Amino acid sequence: MTRRTDWAEYDAGPAVPEDRGHGGAGQYDDAVPGEAGYDVAPGEGAVDGPRRGGRSRAASGSRGRRRRGGFGDPPGAAQDDGSPDSSRAGRGEPSGDPAERARNICLRLLTGTPRTRKQLADALRKREIPDEVAEEVLSRFEEVGLINDSAFADAWVESRHHGRGLARRALARELRTKGVDSAVIDEAVGQLDSDQEEDTARELVARKLRSTRGLDRDKRLRRLAGMLARKGYPEGMALRVVRQALEKEGEDTEDLGFPD
Repeated sequence: MTRRTDWAEYDAGPAVPEDRGHGGAGQYDDAVPGEAGYDVAPGEGAVDGPRRGGRSRAASGSRGRRRRGGFGDPPGAAQDDGSPDSSRAGRGEPSGDPAERARNICLRLLTGTPRTRKQLADALRKREIPDEVAEEVLSRFEEVGLINDSAFADAWVESRHHGRGLARRALARELRTKGVDSAVIDEAVGQLDSDQEEDTARELVARKLRSTRGLDRDKRLRRLAGMLARKGYPEGMALRVVRQALEKEGEDTEDLGFPD
């Protein structure tokens, strides 16, 4: 699992997440009033009362005012005449040095949840950070421990096996999609042995068994074995565990021919 360090060079204060409003991760999709692109000039959107001559402030024209962003507009779209540099600054994004931009992007993404090196590299590529700059920044983050794919994989296996009951095959598949190296995956899923997997499979079946009561035996078998298969358990283990659970409930399984 990645850890934070007292690395002053990369210490960044609170900023609007990099991907917010640009099609990034879901947690950054919901901009709120008061953030960049949603500022409202004094008096905008309300009538402040009649002025001399019967004119209201709301009717005084658009001079010196900023257009309110429409519903669904990305942050920063509300200013008609803002320069690219000013809108970028409003998002907390440095306007010049690509290495500084890359560091801030990575720090924002690492805030609250660990990420693999590939996940961060994909994010930098999406933000058009040059490859050589991204490689240098990511390597530096690895040196100081902010990126650690091995720790990420270990924590992922621990959390997803005990929290969701996933077997080694499903865990390995998930880690591959996150760009973790095959050797690192093998070491991480090696924390689980066959006995641990089977114990977890029995617990999963025991929790699901009650909801299948009243169904015929074969349908119960398919439903319970299918549940284990979706979580990555080998077919032989899944059928054996389900058969033993059904036998404890008085179901006759001798004709099924599954191995003990």
